[in-house]
Amino acid sequence: MTNEKIRNVAIIAHVDHGKTSLVNEMLKQGHVFRDNQVVEDRVMDNNALERERGITILAKNTSCVYNDVKINIIDTPGHADFGGEVERVLKMVDGVLLLVDAYEGPMPQTRFVLQKALELNLKVIVVVNKIDKPDARPKEVVDEVLELLMELDANEEQLNSPFVFCSARKGVASLSANNMGENLDDLFKIILNYIPAPAGDENKCLQLLISSAEHNDYVGRLAVGKITQGTIKEGQNIVVCNYYEKDKKQKAKIVSLFVFEGLKRVPVKEATVGEIICVAGLEQVNIGDTICGEENPEPVEFVKIAEPSIEMTFMVNNSPFAGTEGKFVTSRHLRDRLYKEAVKDLSLKVFDGDTADCFKVRGRGEMHLSILIENMRRDGYEFQVSMPKVLIKDVDGIKCEPIDRLFLDVPEDCVGVVMNKMGVRKGDLVGMTPHGNRMKMEFLIPSRGLFGFKSELLTDTRGEGIINSIFDSYQPFKGEIQRREVGSLIAHEAGEAIVYGLFNAQERGDLFITPGTKVYAGMVVGENPKGGDIVVNVCKKKHLSNCRSSGADEALRLTPPKILSLEEAIEFLADDELLEVTPKNIRIRKFILDHTMRLREKGKILRGEI
Repeated sequence: MTNEKIRNVAIIAHVDHGKTSLVNEMLKQGHVFRDNQVVEDRVMDNNALERERGITILAKNTSCVYNDVKINIIDTPGHADFGGEVERVLKMVDGVLLLVDAYEGPMPQTRFVLQKALELNLKVIVVVNKIDKPDARPKEVVDEVLELLMELDANEEQLNSPFVFCSARKGVASLSANNMGENLDDLFKIILNYIPAPAGDENKCLQLLISSAEHNDYVGRLAVGKITQGTIKEGQNIVVCNYYEKDKKQKAKIVSLFVFEGLKRVPVKEATVGEIICVAGLEQVNIGDTICGEENPEPVEFVKIAEPSIEMTFMVNNSPFAGTEGKFVTSRHLRDRLYKEAVKDLSLKVFDGDTADCFKVRGRGEMHLSILIENMRRDGYEFQVSMPKVLIKDVDGIKCEPIDRLFLDVPEDCVGVVMNKMGVRKGDLVGMTPHGNRMKMEFLIPSRGLFGFKSELLTDTRGEGIINSIFDSYQPFKGEIQRREVGSLIAHEAGEAIVYGLFNAQERGDLFITPGTKVYAGMVVGENPKGGDIVVNVCKKKHLSNCRSSGADEALRLTPPKILSLEEAIEFLADDELLEVTPKNIRIRKFILDHTMRLREKGKILRGEI
């Protein structure tokens, strides 16, 4: 039995290939908005961080209607660090729209998301986007997509997937690369004709697989999933169970049901096979659970989410400024927030640390964890984090580390300096392809070798370098890699930074702070390009004497400071440093604040006593 009135599709692609822009136009042409309604660009990116960074972080549900058929659409992230969001939602759909940029072609994340879709035997519609770009090459991109499908062992039906050419920004699509089209009708027709209607018996016992969960302050837990069989009704008694935890069987009652219509959740009394619905109020439900009928509870198997590869330690802030800027500062606050995040983000793993006030948090990459840190500081949390470290595995008695497949697109005259940097970071060249006056390069490099590389690449290529990476495999440990070549400038005493002190300190390196910034002993206030740590006194005042008039001094000119973003600060961290994060500031500090104690510890390490 199939529900011909519904189609469930996910839009998957590499970052910045136009997924959210396409959803925007599909909603407009699906008459979700009024004709005179003002609709902002990328309306699905409703999170403040998403709009600021121009990327999608969370997978989101929406829907539109075309020819009396409801099309449930899931907009997914394109960045590799948020691949877990893509993996968990693919069980909700029967087909995917694979977006590929008409100039860039298949990229690392394109391969990853396509492989996941093929493993689940989903129908694939390839959408070549941005065909209106002046340097578009749609015909070559079609060949590259077919080569990728063959590499991923696609079956004959998947190799014959339909191709649609479109411009998401203009809201046009066509079946021919030479014809722009006038609207998205061709795309909608392909979806209705090629994506199968959801199948299932509505008379059997209820099965609702939960693929997404979040918390709402008003209605409690919101769980989203697709009904694979049976019918769900408001007030119905159900059983929550899990495919991998056979003992988990909890009875509950459906309080309220919602379906997605455009950007809204609309309450309904009941829903049947194929519908993607939202259930409110079931606090015991987690992602991967199945909501079943009482008569014959049978859980549905959930997709295995790829394991995290990077770990950071989150701890309570114990700096001299602790508790002065944050609202949530205790270990209880920190613990509750981190474990709540782990429930709704399956790619995130949280463990108790060695002490009661620290926690080990594992994620898919630096951006994955930096987004978590940024969200927490915006919500009023104050804490400290350590330098990110890769997770080492023991495979058959051999020490192995995560290896990333790195793709670089750089100007030809920068190839030499990039190759030199890759050699230092233990990167192995896999391939090089000239592309006009640019060079596309592919490397296999340890994940830890990428820490801090993005900012170096932009400097070496004068801002023209393009970098993409994705996890490849675990391989034997490649040896030590020098994390950074610069040292730290460390504040000598607590106080307020003075122009005179900063003027003398800037001769040693680049400063991170401005006059008037409050500092404490052990706080990192700049970088030393020659390497090694130097203690400087940025609070030093110029003492006046009765021999010098006030107008005899020369004007002191300060070099503009290098203000670090959150990601840059995380990349800068050394083994013996922490990042203090508050709603108002981010500060780098030494783990041991006292200068004399630091020297003693360093001496013990050099003598082999530690």
